[in-house]
Amino acid sequence: MKVAVIGGGPAGLATLKYLLEAHQSLGCKPVEARLFEYHHQVGGTFAARTYEDAELVSSRQLTAFSDFRSPGPEDFISAKKYVQFLNDYCTKFNLWPHIRLQTRVVSVTRRQDSGHVVRYKAHDRETQEEWQCDAVAVCSGLHVEPNMPKLKGIEKVPLVFHSSKFKVRKQFGVDKTVLVLGAGETGSDMAYLAVTSPTRRVLMCHRDGFHSGPQVCPLSLWQYVRATANTKSLQRNPGPVLFPILGRKQDPNEPGIPIDISRANLFDTTYAHPILRNSMILWHYYYYYINTILWLSAGTTTGMDQWVGEMSPERHHPSKSKSAPQPSLSALIIAHITLQVFFNKSTRIVPYISEPYRPRHPGPELWKYALRSALIQRPLEKSNGRHVDMAPWPEEIDADGYVRFTNNGRPEYERLKHERIKPDIVVFATGYTQSLPFLNSPESLQAGQQKYPLPGEADVREIWKRDEPTVGFIGFVRPSFGAIPPLAEMQAQLWIVNLLAPHKIPRPLSPNDEPHYRLLPPKGFRITYGVDHESYAYQLAMDMNSAPGLFDILRIIMSRKDNSFGAAWRLFIMWSFGANLNTKFRLQGPWRWDGAQDLFISEEFWQTITRRPLLFGHIAVSIIPMCIFGPLSLILWLYATIAGFGKGALRLLTTVPGPEVKGTRLNKCVPEPEANGKQLSRCAPSSRH
Repeated sequence: MKVAVIGGGPAGLATLKYLLEAHQSLGCKPVEARLFEYHHQVGGTFAARTYEDAELVSSRQLTAFSDFRSPGPEDFISAKKYVQFLNDYCTKFNLWPHIRLQTRVVSVTRRQDSGHVVRYKAHDRETQEEWQCDAVAVCSGLHVEPNMPKLKGIEKVPLVFHSSKFKVRKQFGVDKTVLVLGAGETGSDMAYLAVTSPTRRVLMCHRDGFHSGPQVCPLSLWQYVRATANTKSLQRNPGPVLFPILGRKQDPNEPGIPIDISRANLFDTTYAHPILRNSMILWHYYYYYINTILWLSAGTTTGMDQWVGEMSPERHHPSKSKSAPQPSLSALIIAHITLQVFFNKSTRIVPYISEPYRPRHPGPELWKYALRSALIQRPLEKSNGRHVDMAPWPEEIDADGYVRFTNNGRPEYERLKHERIKPDIVVFATGYTQSLPFLNSPESLQAGQQKYPLPGEADVREIWKRDEPTVGFIGFVRPSFGAIPPLAEMQAQLWIVNLLAPHKIPRPLSPNDEPHYRLLPPKGFRITYGVDHESYAYQLAMDMNSAPGLFDILRIIMSRKDNSFGAAWRLFIMWSFGANLNTKFRLQGPWRWDGAQDLFISEEFWQTITRRPLLFGHIAVSIIPMCIFGPLSLILWLYATIAGFGKGALRLLTTVPGPEVKGTRLNKCVPEPEANGKQLSRCAPSSRH
């Protein structure tokens, strides 16, 4: 089989690697795979659209691949270092001979019989070339085509550019007023780089606010007590200090734990009953937990030390969203509620936007803030006398170049409504639109060919369309807390198994197993492809029988050559208390890897447990949820079992024989899904005997 991979970012490289190794793991014939990358190097958006001081907002522990780890010691690595990591990945697994750099894919069309034709042009060739293949993996990514919303009068601003064109601080010039449109992670980075440059003034505009989420969990109670007077080298997301009124300071030697690997999976995803899994009860728990942590740490629930730019209540609290129907039992317990919150983990900007809004005037708010901060307080990072003005989205730039903001009825509008602000620079940090010009090219449509599906039409685990399993979209989801590369690795695994060895998929890929991991967007929301990282990764693993259960872990422990208590203990604790890291899903299943066991209990993974805070980590995010949701899942499993027996008995007692033809009773045709998602209609006759 020949497979084309389009795009040389993390998703494309992982897909290429698994295609080349498929014959070893799946027992199929070797695959001939080619990767086409438009740029002169691999890395995708991390190489082509990065900027000064850019770093990943997901931890290296989560972002690295299952069998190739990113070296430490820092938890959050720079974009430059991550690109080097991807280059090392290509070298480690000998991917370079299969990669064609500086090669643009012009079109993908259908062959008359079956398969596809990839037309491409290399930078050093004058003519286009073709390659015929059996399948295509589209891995070109979400962040390619800049999204530039219309703004009346924007031509009156001297300098306008999209964040994808930004590289270094000197682009802001000297003594300039900078207006940043967008309050996501890139917008926050742009505003931070601007306010730490010799600019005159910086404003950051939002449509409906954002939620600043910490990258690192707060420290535990016993760590607070150990805190010393050493205040240098504070971590970027410092945890709160207990009794700062007594002179206690944070201990810079306590690193905390990245929040994207701080969540225990047992009874959260593992062994969670489908009714509980599909409900919002878990979300409600974490919502109140996060709000409690935020208020204790800094006195506000808008975000971590975020005092302005809050999201509207409809988006900030999941219970304000529209309900969806549920089975009768779950309707009595909980409601399934749509939700989409993308946490902004670029927190360097927060001290600059919060500075003008913290309680300062005598009154109940200041007294409450002072009392709480005397008992527990997150250390405030210095803004060195500078601040960033939060602002509503602009309605227009008038004829004289002054900006007119939308009246959103919030404090930031009241603060700016009497000012005349004339920006010298406008930066559109407004994200990207999906653009796949090589699919459904004018030539193919004119020839009357069937249109290719687009990522939004991929209705099997967001990876491929049910009637088009040879075209996969890898890396076209966005997690709230999490990272795209490890999810892309899991997507590549499932797509390739379905493509080359569908018999290894143990059960039909039912659409009923998809809503629980989706972050359903409000009406009109631009991002419609959000997922919960932990739930989505676990679902993909379940689809491949790669998610180990308790008895699988016990079997692995018993079969280990090193069956010491320490190794067995680590394996069990990592399985139950650890996050859904991809290496866990290489312990078994079609992509089982011999090195997974030792890596899974290595010091890198073990520290994701030992570095967790006691109170706000092990107790609040692991033990309490297990004590609540474990028994609840058990009750639901028992109910489902008893109800299943009851329904079966009732069916036997009430069955009425149907019409018979030549000794055979005709049964109703029922749809039968195949492993690749196709639906077949099967009429199943049953014998009279």
